Amino acid sequence: MPTTPPPGAVLPPRASGAPAPGTVLDPHYDLCFGCGPDHPQGLRLTAVAGEGLTVDSRFTVREVHQGAPGLAHGGVLTTAMDEALGTLSWLLHAPAVTGRLETDFVRPVPVDADLHIHARVTGVHGRKVYSAAEGRIGGPDGPVAVRAQALFVQVKLEHFTTHGRPEDIKQALDDPDLFKRARAFEVNP
Repeated sequence: MPTTPPPGAVLPPRASGAPAPGTVLDPHYDLCFGCGPDHPQGLRLTAVAGEGLTVDSRFTVREVHQGAPGLAHGGVLTTAMDEALGTLSWLLHAPAVTGRLETDFVRPVPVDADLHIHARVTGVHGRKVYSAAEGRIGGPDGPVAVRAQALFVQVKLEHFTTHGRPEDIKQALDDPDLFKRARAFEVNP
């Protein structure tokens, strides 16, 4: 399963109801390890819709995210890249799950550093969404620390309600804000 778009892949237009550039994107679930503001050890990654099919995200590496002393764990950095790439689905109005993720580590990321991630869609072919991201230390022009390419597969919302833990699904559906965010994706092809 390659992470580069095949011949015939296209860059579709941004979905008509997608958040405008500069809009801070809501977390898809408050307890998500990647973007949830209520997860005590989570990344609490924030994302802002960019121009076209791009998203700019940021998270601060905290002490709970370290692997080697004083440095971010590689799995945490991979999770941050996955989360940033996953937010691109807001621009396509089609929920998607990670099919494959390739991560290249360029330099270590210290605890207390901000990682700025620029993610972009590189092509869509059927239900497959191809994307790439670059994470920089300290700011959008800082040194590159990590790069990633991914293949996401678009799914229907039933994918989550069928496979998720029932009590969590009920709690999510009882949350009017979360339900509203989920309904924004009903245009899934």
